[in-house]
Amino acid sequence: MPLPRSSIARAAVLGIATVLAAPILSPMADAPAYARGAPDSFADLAAKLLPAVVNVSSTQTITAQNGGPDVGPEVPMFPPGSPFEQFFKDFLNRNHRGGQGDDQPEPEQRLQSLGSGFIIDPSGLIVTNNHVIDGADRITVTLQDNTTLKATVVGRDESGDIALLKVQPDKPLPAVQFGNSDNARVGDWVLAIGNPFGLGGTVTAGIVSARGRNIHQGPYDDFIQTDAPINRGNSGGPLFDMDGQVVGMNTAIYSPSGGSIGIGFSIPSNMVKNVVAQLREYGHPRRGWLGVRIQEVTPDIAESLGLKETTGAMVAGVNKGGPAEKANIRNGDIILKFNNQDVKDMHALPLIVADSAVGDSVPVVVWRNGKQVTLTARLDEKPDDVQDATATEKPKVDETKPTDISGLGMKLAPITPDLKDKFQLSAKQKGVVITEVSPNGTAADRGLKPGDVVVEVQQAEVSTPADVQKRIDAVRNENRKSVLLLIQRQDGLQWVPLSLTGEKDKQPG
Repeated sequence: MPLPRSSIARAAVLGIATVLAAPILSPMADAPAYARGAPDSFADLAAKLLPAVVNVSSTQTITAQNGGPDVGPEVPMFPPGSPFEQFFKDFLNRNHRGGQGDDQPEPEQRLQSLGSGFIIDPSGLIVTNNHVIDGADRITVTLQDNTTLKATVVGRDESGDIALLKVQPDKPLPAVQFGNSDNARVGDWVLAIGNPFGLGGTVTAGIVSARGRNIHQGPYDDFIQTDAPINRGNSGGPLFDMDGQVVGMNTAIYSPSGGSIGIGFSIPSNMVKNVVAQLREYGHPRRGWLGVRIQEVTPDIAESLGLKETTGAMVAGVNKGGPAEKANIRNGDIILKFNNQDVKDMHALPLIVADSAVGDSVPVVVWRNGKQVTLTARLDEKPDDVQDATATEKPKVDETKPTDISGLGMKLAPITPDLKDKFQLSAKQKGVVITEVSPNGTAADRGLKPGDVVVEVQQAEVSTPADVQKRIDAVRNENRKSVLLLIQRQDGLQWVPLSLTGEKDKQPG
C-alpha cells in the first residue's frame, strides 16, 4: 500500500492551493513551490544498499585497579558518546560496590562495542566512526549474510571521528559510492542504515532537517542534521540520498534518554571522502594548517576596528615559525577570506583550512588598519594539537602599585620581578599587568581579572600604564564606542573589546 504523504508534503500542497487561488499581483511574481511526495516504497533502494552496510564489533580489555576504600577503579578515557561508555559505567559501578577495602586484584573484563560501517571498496575497505573502534583490542565485521571477518585499522582521524578498516574477504564485497553532500538540501529524503542494538541491518527514513550544525564535538563540526531515527549502534552507518549514494555518516544523536527523538547528526560525505582518501594513502589525516589561534569577531570588536560587518575570524595568536608567521599574518588581523572562500565566522576557518591541500600557496585576505590586505600563505601539515582562543582565569591576588585607567574600572602596573612571582608570569612576559578590577566596572563586565596582562591596545604594543592610557584616549578622541585590548592569560592570548560608552566606574586615582 502506498505510504501516506508526509505532513510536510500536505502542508506544501495546501500552500499551493492558496497561492493558486490568490490574485496574480505581478507578472514577475514568484512561482509557487511544489513538494514531491514520498516514494511509494523504499524497499527496492534498501534491498540494493543493505548488503554494503556491516556490523562493527570491537572489544577492549579492562583491568580494574583497586586502591582501597577511597580509591575507585582506574577510569579509561572514552570519547563522548562512545558505545564503550555505558558498558564501562555498569562495570565501574559493579566493581566499586564490591571492592570496599578488598586488596584482591580484580579479574580482567572484556567490554564490547557494537557499531555500524559501510563498504566503500569490494576489496574490503570499510568506513566507520573512530569512537566505535577507539581503544579496541580486537575488531570484527559481520556482513549481511552473517559472515564474520577480522578487521585491521588502516588509519584513524580522532578529530574528525572517522576510521578506515580493512578485511580480507574470500570474494569481492558489495560496495557503495560517496555522493556529493553539498547537494543535500534541507527537506530532501534520506535513508539511514545501520545496526542499532546489534539487531542486524535496520533501515529508517527521514529528511535532512538542517545543514552546517556545530554540536561542539571538535574543530571540524559541520554536521547534517536528520530526523531519520538513529539509535545506539547506528554510529558509523551511512546516510543515503534517494540515488543510493552516501551523503553522510551517522555519528551522534541529541537525546535525553539515549534513544532517537528525531535529532541525529551525520558527518557530510565530502568530508568523510576527503579524510578517507588521506587515511588510505598516508594512514593518518593530512590536513592543511595555518598556525593561528582565533576568536570570534563580536560587534564591539568589529566597531573598534572600523569593520562594517561582524564577519571573519580574528587572529588571537600566531604560532612561531608556522605558515601564518611566514605569511606576515599578525595578531589582531581579521581573516575575511581564505583560499578565495569567504570566512563567515570563526567556526568556518578551520574547515576551510583543513580542506586545503598541504603545500599549497593560498591567498589570505585580512582586515588590518582599516583596510583589506591580501597575503599569501603556504600551508603545512596540521600538527596533532589544535588550539583556539579560549580563556580561563585563575589568579587570586591583591593589588600592587595600582595606576588607575580612567573610566574602565581597572588598575595597571608595569611588570616587575615581584609581580612576575606574584602573578606567576613568564620570565619573558611583556606588557602591563592588571592589579585590580572594580566589580562594577567595564573591565569586569568583559571578564578581566587581576593577573591578566595587557599586551597591546588597538594592535599597538604597550609597556607602561601611561602607554595604555594614551592609546585609550586616542580612541576616545576618534569617537569610537570601544577600544580593543590584547590580553595574555594563563592559557593564551585573547582580544577583548572594552566599551567606552556608558562607563559605570569612575575611580579616584
